Amino acid sequence: MPKIKVGIVGGTGYTGAELLRILALHPHVTLTTITSRGEAGLPVAELFPHLRGRIDLQFTVPNDETLTNCDVVFFATPNGTAMRSAPQLLNHGVRVIDLAADFRLKDPAVWAHWYGMEHACPNVLAEAVYGLPELNRESIRQARLIANPGCYPTAVTLGFLPLLEAQVIDSSWLIADAKSGASGAGRKAETGLLMAEIGESFKAYAVNGHRHAPEIAQTLGQLGSGAVNLTFVPHLLPMIRGIEATLYARLTDDNCDLERLFAERYATETFVDFMPNGHPDTRSVRGSNMCRVAVTRQGASNVVIVQSVIDNLVKGAAGQAVQNMNLMFGLNETLGLDALALLP
Repeated sequence: MPKIKVGIVGGTGYTGAELLRILALHPHVTLTTITSRGEAGLPVAELFPHLRGRIDLQFTVPNDETLTNCDVVFFATPNGTAMRSAPQLLNHGVRVIDLAADFRLKDPAVWAHWYGMEHACPNVLAEAVYGLPELNRESIRQARLIANPGCYPTAVTLGFLPLLEAQVIDSSWLIADAKSGASGAGRKAETGLLMAEIGESFKAYAVNGHRHAPEIAQTLGQLGSGAVNLTFVPHLLPMIRGIEATLYARLTDDNCDLERLFAERYATETFVDFMPNGHPDTRSVRGSNMCRVAVTRQGASNVVIVQSVIDNLVKGAAGQAVQNMNLMFGLNETLGLDALALLP
């Protein structure tokens, strides 16, 4: 098949860099344009030396004509950017994968509440497919517009998914205690993200409400018996990559074989590794598109505990976006994503 012509809008951040790292080696992709207003004219490999010899393009100012000649455009941009360009691209037959939050929430009023701006194209929200392949694979194959899930929502949803689908837990009592490395905040100069500020420290943040909470609740609510009551608290860890989510729920079926439930649900999922009696750690997924999960109970307690780990920049962002692209173009969804985790 002809190679897929790919454009990336916003190629200078961490997710943009991960897209470039993955797509540079993808056998069915031709990178045609990588945009950045601030770095226009700069060779990509000069900003990212790890791409020397792999990508010989320069950053360019976003150009409608260039982007509309692509087969697919990835938006690795701040929230509120993709929604201003997506309708025109879709009208020109270009498929769109947004790695920000512009199309994740179906209710434009909820979007406006959490993101502090009116949605620029609310009429397009209904068409957007939430790009979690383990949940929406067949819809993704037919999609023109993908809302790539957030990093926290990916880890949390894949942890709760088997339990809610089987309706063996109380959906009115769900707790997600999640921790992320500093790269989840993006590639920007900010005092609170300096190593001298976060090193040898650990804290919760956005305890009164995080933007990913409504996204998680919206998705989980589609899995079981309706709306969920979720307590979600994120934390910042003094490391670069990775998310660990420890999830708690109350069992309503005391006879449920939890290990069998998870093993069967994820038996055919290449990028979800269920670990019986395991303790998944973020190091075991660093640099890979893998989510590793484990499930247990403490003694006779009716509380089920799930551990879920991902690399926030890969399965939590760029890797999952490429997985979605593969599905949209009828390719094997593992193409370009078979890298093993780094150790140490």
